[in-house]
Amino acid sequence: MPTLDLATTPLDLPALRDRVDAVLSAFLEKKARAAAEDGHPAVVTAFLRDFLFSGGKRLRPLLCVIGWHAAGGHGTPAPTLRVAASLEMFHAFALVHDDLMDGSDTRRGRPTLHRALAARHRAGRSGASAARLGTNTALLIGDAALVWSDELLHTAGLRPGRLAHVLPLIDAMRTEVMYGQCLDLLATGRPTASTARALAIGRCKTAKYTVERPLHIGAALAGAGPDLRALLSDYALPLGDAFQLRDDLLGVYGDPAVTGKSRLDDLRDGKHTTLVALALARADPTQRRTLRALLGDPGLDERGAGRIRRLLAETGAPAAVEELIRSRCAQAERALDHDAFPPAARTALRELAREAAVRTA
Repeated sequence: MPTLDLATTPLDLPALRDRVDAVLSAFLEKKARAAAEDGHPAVVTAFLRDFLFSGGKRLRPLLCVIGWHAAGGHGTPAPTLRVAASLEMFHAFALVHDDLMDGSDTRRGRPTLHRALAARHRAGRSGASAARLGTNTALLIGDAALVWSDELLHTAGLRPGRLAHVLPLIDAMRTEVMYGQCLDLLATGRPTASTARALAIGRCKTAKYTVERPLHIGAALAGAGPDLRALLSDYALPLGDAFQLRDDLLGVYGDPAVTGKSRLDDLRDGKHTTLVALALARADPTQRRTLRALLGDPGLDERGAGRIRRLLAETGAPAAVEELIRSRCAQAERALDHDAFPPAARTALRELAREAAVRTA
């Protein structure tokens, strides 16, 4: 019987998603049972489960597992899957808090967690009181997701030496996303023509958090050192840039029925994106004045948003962002032309790069 070559056998990404979901489901079931036994509020596990399983690409767990394979890991053992699942639990924390900070109404085509909680507990309360309860409860559920992401990591069954190898990368990822989110908030409402600033924000809050660090963490689980992590960064950072640039476009032009999010929020908030920065840099004085008057208007309606979209198109900014996405994805693919990457990992990473270039959600 021929020996199976694990380095060349294609990775079954849908099956890996299912295995990550199974880990998350079993973990939350255990938490729900413990909560019932101890008399703790069922709302925490119930709403977090609903949030986690309402959609999501599971991109970070998948990249963690691919990083494991890229570093020569064989199969997908339970400890690797559990660490991968911990990244999705951390992502739930980040999304819940992001929606709170942005005051978003929808996520994945459904009410955001704080809006759902406010509606659930509206009876007998004023609108303001229900909204405050929803906000505060969502904050606590997000905090629980953060704590439980740690628990998933520390109960993964890693050897002490391997855990010590991974923890600095987890710490770096968490710190980077906090800095990136802070930079994003500070720039919101004050967009400028600085594409360098917009790209720096995206690099910190998305490129490193979404692509680079999950790959690094998976590779570290397989014992990879800084040399391989540097090769993975050559792929991850341009792809992460492309991922954020696509988000910038979808936030303005995306179909809410597909993205599950409003296409007014970024414009109402006046987000400092590369799309907006390019438009401001290219606009004539009249166009620039109109953009500045409309961007960041909390009462912006679809008619006003339509004016912004027309102005953006007139400056050529959307086409320029599309070109940036193409060039970043091509750069990421070129980085894979290295003998250090096993064929199966290379194929999976190439597939993800091509999906990122054209995704609609």
